[in-house]
Amino acid sequence: MSKKNLSQEALDYHSQGRPGKIEVIPSKPYSSQRDLSLAYSPGVADPCLAIAENIDDVYKYTAKGNLVAVISNGTAVLGLGNIGPEASKPVMEGKGLLFKIFADIDVFDIEVNETDVDKFVECVKAISPTFGGINLEDIKAPECFEIEKRLKNELKIPIMHDDQHGTAIISAAALINALELARKKINEVKIVVSGAGASAISCAKLYIALGAKQENIVMLDSTGVIRADRSDLDDNKKLFATKRDIHTLDEAMKNADVFLGLSKGNIVSKEMVKSMAKKAIVFALANPDPEITYNDARDSREDIIIATGRSDFPNQVNNVLGFPFIFRGALDVRATQINEEMKLAAVRAIAELAKEPVPEIVNLAYNAKNITFGTDYIIPKPLDPRLITTVAPAVAKAAMDSGVAQTPIKNWDKYSDELRKRLGLDNKLIRVITSKAKQHPQRIVFTEADTYKILKAAQIVRDEGIAKPILLGNKEKILRLIEENNLDLGDTPIIDPRVEEEHRNYFGELLFHKRKRRGLTLYEAKKIMNERNYYGAMMVDVGEADAMISGLTRKYGDTIRPALQIIGTQESVNKVAGMYIMVTKKGPIFFADTTVNVNPTAEDLAEITVLTAWAVQQFNIKPRIALLSFSNFGSSSDPSAQKVRDAVAILHQKYPGMMVDGELQANFALNLSLLSDNFPFCEFANEGANVLIFPNLESGNIAYKLSQEMGAAEAIGPILLGMKKPVHVLQLGSSVREIVNMVTIAVVDAQSRKHV
Repeated sequence: MSKKNLSQEALDYHSQGRPGKIEVIPSKPYSSQRDLSLAYSPGVADPCLAIAENIDDVYKYTAKGNLVAVISNGTAVLGLGNIGPEASKPVMEGKGLLFKIFADIDVFDIEVNETDVDKFVECVKAISPTFGGINLEDIKAPECFEIEKRLKNELKIPIMHDDQHGTAIISAAALINALELARKKINEVKIVVSGAGASAISCAKLYIALGAKQENIVMLDSTGVIRADRSDLDDNKKLFATKRDIHTLDEAMKNADVFLGLSKGNIVSKEMVKSMAKKAIVFALANPDPEITYNDARDSREDIIIATGRSDFPNQVNNVLGFPFIFRGALDVRATQINEEMKLAAVRAIAELAKEPVPEIVNLAYNAKNITFGTDYIIPKPLDPRLITTVAPAVAKAAMDSGVAQTPIKNWDKYSDELRKRLGLDNKLIRVITSKAKQHPQRIVFTEADTYKILKAAQIVRDEGIAKPILLGNKEKILRLIEENNLDLGDTPIIDPRVEEEHRNYFGELLFHKRKRRGLTLYEAKKIMNERNYYGAMMVDVGEADAMISGLTRKYGDTIRPALQIIGTQESVNKVAGMYIMVTKKGPIFFADTTVNVNPTAEDLAEITVLTAWAVQQFNIKPRIALLSFSNFGSSSDPSAQKVRDAVAILHQKYPGMMVDGELQANFALNLSLLSDNFPFCEFANEGANVLIFPNLESGNIAYKLSQEMGAAEAIGPILLGMKKPVHVLQLGSSVREIVNMVTIAVVDAQSRKHV
């Protein structure tokens, strides 16, 4: 993607719909007058008086205990510098988004128009009663050191400047494991630090806390080596002033064991890396361009262990591995501060997690069979769902052991369960699917490429490395749309079936042989190949594409028919079906059949259930399947309820290992207390259902559309089940986001069939 297009994409992302990235939503009922009288006047007076009598009750009656302020003055925003508080707000909102999706912590972003340290500190102190914790962000050095120090001394809530400590914590965890693999001791290694900002200084201090010798650290700033004979050093730099006869980065790198880069890109050469000690450790963390590229570092020597700040290479040092979970643990015990013990606990927890067997969901996300501890895996992956249950408890325990916890945790198993329930698998599932797709992008043919939405989605999946688009349609029209909408699709192939006569005739002959005993003549078969859905389906069938996407502008039946005629169903499959992934706050719930079978028989329902169960398992989720009706376990003798009971009986007989039951009403299937209290014999009485099979198309289609439109869930789909090769049909009028999601599913579907 060109820089211009990327810029516009970012602007559109932030501006479209509700501007910004975060919102405040009510956490209590508010639909009735009684609700409002409790929420505000007169009922609100009672918690106010309770807090006035006992100030600690503010944690009991308000959101303070789960609310963090992300505060900046905009003086050191990412790599943009001093751009002001207003310009920093998108970054602070983004930080709030990460807090929420990774640790279920609510955030108010606060942008303060003040650079004076005294006034800034007073401002933060004045608003601190609102918050359970404060995350300082993008404040320039050296002021950031003084601000954090004073606030930690003067306030009794968790405070952390993530620019200082976030990278320090994650890189320290990586360093522990890298040293273990290199069989080196931290108190003996020579360390070079390129950069002397807040992050670099904090990293060096934390390494010392782990055992590194201060005299073994050489630090460089923009002027050069920080030496004791320099007169331009502030107090923080003086701590790392060396008396050794070293003046340049080249000299510092000779025989060094560890290089930490937090400076600028492409300042370290292959020769410098070659000059380092055996089993060199290189953390080139400048973004977006590291001090030395991953490939150059690898090429320079075989015994290197390298980490970067980039996601497209192994060992990404990413602050998101730390700050959400550090604050989670601190908030949960009402810690009065985030002290050194808590930071070190986070370091060790992250380091130890990398040595544990990696769950399948992480392997799936990164398309690996077995990620194991080693030179390419020294820190956990950001998508590892175990981070919250590993780091947060470690931080909470350290807070308790160091005497800064006000509400100690007594039952650690219960606490871990609570952490898991905070997030579920909803957004993680989408991220995992996307990450898996990116590992092996597949060729996706778009049969409706003469529409803006399709072209926009094609650009996104191409730019993101999710898929390799193939565009079908009038080439002249497609190119005009690309130009008019300032899209960038590079060398994406464009195919017009009406022009590709030789290929069209070849496809027609293939179709004729498939359908010659179904009333189709050779002439008709060649003519029908002018239709892009037929042409696209044949491309998939013969292996010229890996999957097909269509349906944006045509009825579902008209789109699926060519695929069924050309590609057909899987062996032993009589019925295809449609499934939606409903992304809810409780995690993903799978709906089927929602798009294909109008009034399935009991046998059809059983087959739909089997197809759905297989599909859910591809996402590494164990299906717990409820067959739905208006009745519960024989409470009605109506034929429609009997049909569902018969389907369940078939499944229990043929698939005894499948966790499936019914007939059930939808609320019982999803409400664990209702289910376990009334029907404890149910197959999934202790967990509830995560797959819902509807008795007919009417009910399934209505259910997913109501859920989607009422804001209860985001729908991903429909996912077409039972086809011999991947074909996925969009709903009429799908949004660009929905198309991208569907393409991502199609890629993963194609991968699973190739076993890549």
